[in-house]
Amino acid sequence: MNKLVIHKDLGVKDYKETWDYQELLFKSIIDTKIKNRREELTLSTANYLLFVEHPHVYTLGKSGDMDNLLVDQVQLAAKGATFYKINRGGDITYHGPGQIVGYPILDLDNFFTDIHKYLRFLEEVVILTLDEYGLKAERSKGETGVWLDVGTPFARKICAMGVRASRWVTMHGFALNVNADLGYFDLMIPCGIKGKAVTSLNLELGQKEVDIEVVKEKLLKHFSVLFEAEFIKEETEV
Repeated sequence: MNKLVIHKDLGVKDYKETWDYQELLFKSIIDTKIKNRREELTLSTANYLLFVEHPHVYTLGKSGDMDNLLVDQVQLAAKGATFYKINRGGDITYHGPGQIVGYPILDLDNFFTDIHKYLRFLEEVVILTLDEYGLKAERSKGETGVWLDVGTPFARKICAMGVRASRWVTMHGFALNVNADLGYFDLMIPCGIKGKAVTSLNLELGQKEVDIEVVKEKLLKHFSVLFEAEFIKEETEV
């Protein structure tokens, strides 16, 4: 079992470019697993955690409803945004500047083979990070992601999640609003859930801007503890 995780902070990258890079890493891990089984080898499989900020983009999961995007392509272009239908679970979501998008590309055979547990661990990483800022973040029953004021009329999502897995290898992941422009969420029904708001860490703290690099370090710390992982940081261009 290899619990080393290669961490790459990609900075600001185009969504499609990053998606293609995810697919490349995802396929390389699966190919190693197939080779191990076919040739009775015991080659170690790699694990990755990518951090990235995307230019304004909307993505729709494979089970999503196009009606949850409330604007057409012309209006999207006017807002400087793009749209992709992708191969993760979940409905529609938004990515943009001021948001930490985390893509764990892990071989869960190196950790635990339980997708439900994997999702709960990703949520817990974010919950523990927000707790360091004095926020009581929670899960909302039946709604993947991380929320504030669950069970009240003021419930609001601060982190969306959607993953894909094959042969126990994961891709896609979570999007935590840190200094996000929440106006872009008005162009969709977030995750297809009507009547609930979204929020961002800086808004909750009453700050113009939160140091996003500090938030990243906290996420890495809690990820390392929960997954019992050791990070190797690489500054590699896509």
